[in-house]
Amino acid sequence: MTVAKKKLLQRGRIPARKGADAIVSTDVRRENFIVCVCLVLMIAAVFGQTARFAFINYDDSENVYENSIVEKGLTPHSIGWAFTHVQVANWIPLTTLSHMLDCQLFGINAGGHHLVNVLFHAATAVLLFLVLRRMTGGMWRSFFVAAVFAIHPLRAESVAWVSERKDVLSGLFFMLTLLAYARYAQGMLRGEGRESKTGTGGPIFNYFLALAFFVCGLLSKPMVATLPLVLLLLDCWPLNRMRNAEYGIRNFTRLLAEKIPFFLLSAACCAAVAFVPGLAVAPPPGLITTSGAHLPLMERTANALVSCAIYLRQMVFPSGLAIPYPASPGGVPAWEICIAFVLLAAISAGVFAWRKKMPFLSVGWLWFLGMLVPVIGIVEISDDVSHADRYTYLPGIGIAIAATWAVAEWSARWKHRRLVLGALMIAVIGGLIAGARAQTAYWRDSETLWKRALDCNPRNTIARNNLGRAFAADGQIEEAVAQYRRTLEINPGFAEAHHNLGIALFQDGDIAGAVAQYRKAVEIEPHYLAALINLGNALGAEGQSGEAVAQYQKVIQIKPDDAEARYNLGVEFFQMGQWDDAIAQYRQVLEISPDAVQVRNNLAIALYKKGRLDEAIAQYNKVLETSPRYAEAHNNLGVACMKSGRSSEAIAQYRKALEIKPDYVDAMNNLAWMLATCPDASLRDGISAVGLAQKAVQLDGGENPPTLRTLAAAYAEAGKFAQAVAISKQAMQLATAQGNAPLAGTLEQELELYQIDTPMRDVKQ
Repeated sequence: MTVAKKKLLQRGRIPARKGADAIVSTDVRRENFIVCVCLVLMIAAVFGQTARFAFINYDDSENVYENSIVEKGLTPHSIGWAFTHVQVANWIPLTTLSHMLDCQLFGINAGGHHLVNVLFHAATAVLLFLVLRRMTGGMWRSFFVAAVFAIHPLRAESVAWVSERKDVLSGLFFMLTLLAYARYAQGMLRGEGRESKTGTGGPIFNYFLALAFFVCGLLSKPMVATLPLVLLLLDCWPLNRMRNAEYGIRNFTRLLAEKIPFFLLSAACCAAVAFVPGLAVAPPPGLITTSGAHLPLMERTANALVSCAIYLRQMVFPSGLAIPYPASPGGVPAWEICIAFVLLAAISAGVFAWRKKMPFLSVGWLWFLGMLVPVIGIVEISDDVSHADRYTYLPGIGIAIAATWAVAEWSARWKHRRLVLGALMIAVIGGLIAGARAQTAYWRDSETLWKRALDCNPRNTIARNNLGRAFAADGQIEEAVAQYRRTLEINPGFAEAHHNLGIALFQDGDIAGAVAQYRKAVEIEPHYLAALINLGNALGAEGQSGEAVAQYQKVIQIKPDDAEARYNLGVEFFQMGQWDDAIAQYRQVLEISPDAVQVRNNLAIALYKKGRLDEAIAQYNKVLETSPRYAEAHNNLGVACMKSGRSSEAIAQYRKALEIKPDYVDAMNNLAWMLATCPDASLRDGISAVGLAQKAVQLDGGENPPTLRTLAAAYAEAGKFAQAVAISKQAMQLATAQGNAPLAGTLEQELELYQIDTPMRDVKQ
């Protein structure tokens, strides 16, 4: 091999003729293994701490720990759900399935979920090294790029945030696609394509394997849709498939045609995303933003320019990193736009001028810019966030490649080059590890994360609102209210902050204040479903049932399958005595959520109130089939059985309720009443009735007329009529004082029986 060719090979400009797919030498295997172990250890040093971290209150609840479908793990129903529903306005079925698998393995133990993120990230970093070394032959350069990718402080958001599983999972499939494509391309360079090798390891096999991995990447996060462009860039460098005819390289048109299946998959993914509510079309019901406004194209373009410049600065000087970076209220300042434009234009001109001598510069720069296109903001995906660290997860690799190869080329003539570059590499990696560890530590819990964000920008209303939520979750209501009020001072149009303030005021007992805040949130965002529901709840608590019903009905008009709104509407109808309407709503909820035990129990109660005893008993039995230790359902079933004249069954259900819940006063009182007043003499037991009734009165505080009434009846059944008379008089006085005239009248009639030494018999059972 000539000296010129040897240099080109070392620089990664041409592929090796021999050995690219052959058995790798023992030395190379050993080197690769050592490097991979080093990468894993560095990642463990930075991100291993996340095993002790909690979930945060920013998307994690919707994605994992408050998502009832995801929490159930992998089931046929949940798998289908993952492919037919969105997660926080993202269609990411494979990512959703990975969350389900985590829940199946770890439950809602956040540490397990975090460690899976770390493992995916480690695998991605290792594959990046192997891919670069395979394509370029450069061991140290490939290692440094992979190390920068693995432990840069910008990675903290993608790795330490459970909801960003989509980054690390799509990154893994991105690297697997590149690896399969590299094997395919190098096989074609060796002429294996002419032999149409389709077996394992053949070019055709690897081509379809790359397509399969690409599909998985798209299903993990659509941002990888730009991967076909990256493949074309790799064809230019380091694969050199564009212009080296000596190795059978096809021309640009042939290479472009080769990517058509990849482009078609990208187009299909983009089309699917375009129909996902909340991304490219109108947001779905209840999807709330901080302002509700949408930026014009010129402002989005300006923000895109400045964001690119910020990403470059953060790659070099990763200081002041936080989540999120709110958009500037008055738009991006003109001077920032000018500086960003000049910087990007200068870099673009430079890499264009050096495109032939140093093709890795243009490849790395276009990799960076091209992969940012889906998230740079030209197509608006957020009206309140200007940029985000997580968006650099894969695009930043391009900058690392360009910078690493450029330094290696420019230092080719330095004296003591290896010593200088080695020391520089150690210093950079050490600094990145220290910075990344510190940045990752801010993600330990919600309060720490949002305080850090406010340290970086005190006017960050998203962070301040979420800090309020963190305080509220810890029971620090006053602190939460203070944060919400400060948020609204900065941004009065922040609907979610009004809603959260309403929740905090409601918890603090200020119902009127809560109603006012809920109304303000709905005024800003008329389709804010959670605010409408909570407004209905607050109005119901104030006794304004009619207005509460109106709010729930608004929610149902917007979203007919909203189970919470229908359930609350059923509760309101129940409290108004409109049994038929309550029954109708409960049945609707059960069509949406058949396993909602509390709803089915309430349906049974409403049926009982309506006098449809057999239907009520059937519903209680269904409840107990799925929740056999539901004490309230056993007690309610006992009441329905007693009303139906099935006294022995009623007694059995009361006893079962007390087995489950020994201090259950209602069941205790009901059982005592049955044992004291049942017409069937074989079921009566005055002594047991007295014991139960005495305990019920004690647990109930001794001031409740119904439990005192039961104790009087028990004394009468046990033949202790003097005690029965005294207790009955006490109960009658309390009922009168409480204004309960019907009960007072009943007690007076029963008192007359006890005064003539006659026990009471409940013939209405």
